[in-house]
Amino acid sequence: MTRAVLFDLDGVLIDSRAAQLATLAGFATTVLGRRVTVDDLPADAATTPRQHVLAELGVLRAINENIWDAATATATLTTEVFPFVAGVLVALRAADVATGIVTLRSRRRVNWLLPPNILGLIDTVVCYEDAAPKPAPDAVLLALDKLGVLPSEAVFVGDMESDMHAARAAGVTAVGAGWGFAGPAALTRAGAAVVLPHADDLATGLLLLVGTGQRDKHSKRS
Repeated sequence: MTRAVLFDLDGVLIDSRAAQLATLAGFATTVLGRRVTVDDLPADAATTPRQHVLAELGVLRAINENIWDAATATATLTTEVFPFVAGVLVALRAADVATGIVTLRSRRRVNWLLPPNILGLIDTVVCYEDAAPKPAPDAVLLALDKLGVLPSEAVFVGDMESDMHAARAAGVTAVGAGWGFAGPAALTRAGAAVVLPHADDLATGLLLLVGTGQRDKHSKRS
């Protein structure tokens, strides 16, 4: 039976912290008509919903997505895929493990962030416009439905508390990416079954996790 590993995007597959902060600062600069730098952002800006960060800066109106897109397109020029990603995806595919991305990004922004060679190794991508956003389980379940994989045969690797909540609500093993935004302690508090402090030997760890899930299920049937 095919198994699956789902990934969050920002902070897990791509090193986008600087780009996210630059997007916030650029958007606020445009809307407020004054210079806003990354240093002007709240200390927790990278892990706080954008509307809350912008409100603290004085942006009280609804977010204009066209302006946000312009700020994003410029800021993401500095974003890079983590070096381990291609090798992990190749290893999972070789082991007949399906892969997916579940992200709060829109589809067009995903295409700005990931190069074609990485997108070509991903079996499905579920974006903000496709399902109710995390921490609801809808997007995780939609990705699994597209892959034809049961929740008990899947893991979801995320770096935010909302990722852990979504995985648990979907019945998927929640794996915390300690190298991402929230950090290991927050992910543990959010209910991660496993927290990986770094991405060393990530493919091996993920294969063990999906393999263990499969063996446990078979043992219950026997």
